Amino acid sequence: MNKTVAEVTERIVMRSEKTRKAYLEMIKKQAAEGRNRDQLNCSNIAHAAAAMDGSIKENLITGKGPNIGIVSAYNDLVSAHCPYKVYPDEIKNVLEKEGASAQVAGGVPAMCDGVTQGHPGMDMSLFSRDLIAQGVAVALSHNIFDGALLLGICDKIAPGMLMGAASFAHLPIAFVPAGPMGTGISNKEKTEVRQQYAAGEIDKVALQRMECKAYHHPGTCTFYGTANTNQLVFEAMGLMLPGSAFVPPQSELRRALTAEIAKRIASETSMGDKFRPLVEVLTAKNLVNGLVALLASGGSTNHTLHMLAIARSAGYLLTWDDLSALSEVVPLLVNIYPNAQPDINALQEAGGVPVLMKELSRRGLLHEDVHTVAGEFADQLTTPVLEGGALKFVPCGESRNPKVLISGDGCFREHGGLKVLKGNLGQSVIKISAVAPEHHHVKAPAKVFNSQYDVHTAYHEGKLNCDCVIVVRYAGPAASGMPELHKLMPVLGNLQKAGYHVALLTDGRLSGASGGIPSALHLSPEAARGGKIALLRDGDLIDFDAAKGEINCLTPLEGRTAEPFDTEKDEQTFGRWIFKSCRDSVSPADKGATFLFKWAED
Repeated sequence: MNKTVAEVTERIVMRSEKTRKAYLEMIKKQAAEGRNRDQLNCSNIAHAAAAMDGSIKENLITGKGPNIGIVSAYNDLVSAHCPYKVYPDEIKNVLEKEGASAQVAGGVPAMCDGVTQGHPGMDMSLFSRDLIAQGVAVALSHNIFDGALLLGICDKIAPGMLMGAASFAHLPIAFVPAGPMGTGISNKEKTEVRQQYAAGEIDKVALQRMECKAYHHPGTCTFYGTANTNQLVFEAMGLMLPGSAFVPPQSELRRALTAEIAKRIASETSMGDKFRPLVEVLTAKNLVNGLVALLASGGSTNHTLHMLAIARSAGYLLTWDDLSALSEVVPLLVNIYPNAQPDINALQEAGGVPVLMKELSRRGLLHEDVHTVAGEFADQLTTPVLEGGALKFVPCGESRNPKVLISGDGCFREHGGLKVLKGNLGQSVIKISAVAPEHHHVKAPAKVFNSQYDVHTAYHEGKLNCDCVIVVRYAGPAASGMPELHKLMPVLGNLQKAGYHVALLTDGRLSGASGGIPSALHLSPEAARGGKIALLRDGDLIDFDAAKGEINCLTPLEGRTAEPFDTEKDEQTFGRWIFKSCRDSVSPADKGATFLFKWAED
């Protein structure tokens, strides 16, 4: 076992002794009440059974078999969730043959950041994660379920569903993935066309035609952004069947995996002899395994928020320092977009998560004494296949494409994909795996903006044609809900392409698609909470050194006061005003940017 991995895990456990104990006592109390449905009277059960028929109604009446709650994030706006439309009926049909039943316990919202980027909806996106957690708790609160299946994939949805499921961890619970869409146009072409549009070289129709070639089918987007990072990390944490994260939608193997996880969860309820509640899987060791996989794959910076919030939902106090320490010993073993040109389908073809886990295990970077929703650690190193129509799990073997996924010696980089930057302005994170080494150090004057839209204006007016560190503040969770700032990427990419040394410093976020621009994200404390980023002015000299893990303002800030800025002025339309209580109570980015789990504070 790698010494640092073991030490980080122990620090998390020791730091979280009180909060984890409180969480476990809560789960133990819930479990001690016995089978949930046994607490219901006949009228309660009659309401739950009223709309059912056949074997489902009979099972609810007799209580002979387990009843599994399905919590779905289905809608046909989000391509990744569109396949979920047929899942409930498929699951019900499978479980009926097993003497069990299933019901759709509830639905949760599923926003697509790809649709809302650069628009008012993005200001609600991060808060939707905690809302989803509450939605899962509401769905499962009917207490007629012996286990649950979570149908959710993308950005805030899957983390929110896990956070909510953690409050019902006395039940067996698993994720049911749906897989990525097929590969469309190359990521290189996609980036080039976006930059051409930002530079005014092509019109919007040409841009739209390209975008529709990139996003063209049900399934997750094919780049390694937050959605696919969710799937990789949660598989690494043992929250779904091994090798199931990136199997294509609507394939025979995908349908077999959906059926299998339904049967597994039904067999692991308290009614049988294979009881495996979620609390036995949602442990510090599985959490660290997920973090190691996150770093080794160069995953989304959003997980520096989500993993902290997920940890808190289970009573653990995870910090950015924990991630930073792990990043120093975890090498980058996956090379896909935005770190490189191949996409998520190339990773699956190379062997997927099981091969990555096998290699990390070989290097002593994973805890192997863990349980998963589907078995034990050894099961995570297997790959699902169909043989004669039957689902089997076989040894995963080695990487089939070492340019995408490394087995054996070597790595793409010696350190993990994410890194914490510290300095006299606070602490932030960077997806360093997406940035070429020659861009790791930028020392240049600041160009300060209170909005990403003002950056666009300045760019088109030619005011950014110079070496500079572009500062975008009042974009943190307390100011505006921490919207992603993707409108900046084509602009910054063009400046870098023109030969300028540029970097981004912000208390906002960019997620897994931050590209090749050195970007210090999630700066904490944020401007709206008194962070020193609010004191910066145009021309202040910023030393951005990602290699050293430092970012500092070299211009003295003593004696300055922040200019007044009304963060609520632009939060009064398109539904944003009803999220004011979230902005007021949200925790800092370095504590997960959550308005839940106040009992889990250090």
